[in-house]
Amino acid sequence: MPHCTKAAKNQGKQKAMPEQTQTALENAVKAVKDPTTGLSLGELGVEPGIQFENDEAEVSITLGYPAEGVAETLARRVNEAASAIAGVESVAVNIDWSIPARGGANTGGEIPGVKNIIAVASGKGGVGKSTTAVNLALALAAEGARVGILDADIYGPSQPKMLGVGQRRPEVVDVDGKQMMKPIEAHGIQSISMGYLVTEQTPMVWRGPMVSGALQQLLSQTQWDEVDYLIVDMPPGTGDIQLTLSQKVPVTGAVIVTTPQDIALLDAQKGIEMFRKVKVPVLGVVENMAVHVCSNCGHEEHIFGSGGGERIARDYDTRLLGSLPLDLSIRETTDGGTPTVADDPESAISQRYRAIARALGASLWQDKAAGGPEISVVDD
Repeated sequence: MPHCTKAAKNQGKQKAMPEQTQTALENAVKAVKDPTTGLSLGELGVEPGIQFENDEAEVSITLGYPAEGVAETLARRVNEAASAIAGVESVAVNIDWSIPARGGANTGGEIPGVKNIIAVASGKGGVGKSTTAVNLALALAAEGARVGILDADIYGPSQPKMLGVGQRRPEVVDVDGKQMMKPIEAHGIQSISMGYLVTEQTPMVWRGPMVSGALQQLLSQTQWDEVDYLIVDMPPGTGDIQLTLSQKVPVTGAVIVTTPQDIALLDAQKGIEMFRKVKVPVLGVVENMAVHVCSNCGHEEHIFGSGGGERIARDYDTRLLGSLPLDLSIRETTDGGTPTVADDPESAISQRYRAIARALGASLWQDKAAGGPEISVVDD
């Protein structure tokens, strides 16, 4: 949804904007810093649209990542910069975004209805990967993107419970003679999971090739509806599912979830190395359970160590997308079928997830492999 601001300096009669004023206005807008990346709009390659009518300059900015949470801040910055130009009597600012398919994305349409496929992975279990994946998907949607989530943990699917879907079954429809499953919508995102096709008590006693085949069917036989980002919640480790996804599916990039604990970091390194070997870009690292805040006294304690996510991101030349606390509410809301971002979108923890989502979107938009400048995500 576009965001608009307007500020009038004074009222005057209608006149055309002089060329030098137009140039000064364009330069001023291009110098404005994007709140997510810390880079100027000019450095990000954004070309502002400028129109002048009835003494009002209208400035339109289109970003390549969903930016609902910072659109107002950016609009205000553009408004202030434009209003300072001599000869500009009134300014209206429109902020919008258009999300492209980038890098090794699904540009050939192998997975119809999907622009970008992002694997959320971890080297080991127990680091909160699935919780991070579902909240990241919800955060991207809250920021203004169309999002889907695929539960690729065939042996232990958890997304149906996390999304509060229960035992619903996807509707099967005929599309050009092919049987397709319609994803189940929950909290504004599309979802598919092996958990929708079996009961919670059914064990998947399958060998690797059957599991890989099931993943490919979930991807190719789901009727995704114009998804900007398909989040794939990977099983832990570096096994059959990881190889199948990275070798047979046009994955745009991967996000690694870890805790600051040294043992978790060792396994996270293996996950990064695996994606590198199969030529899948690692878009960044999310550090989960980074700090515990006592609910009684507010004391902060780094139970699992500190600085691990930043260190591994630095060692592997990727980005720390953000850190999340060890907080009881995250577990409670997710177990209850309404994950944190859906349960309380304005909470401090939800804002952290949304900042990570913006950082991920901006990172993907300006990924070096896709020809963009290197960015450094900043807090604003």
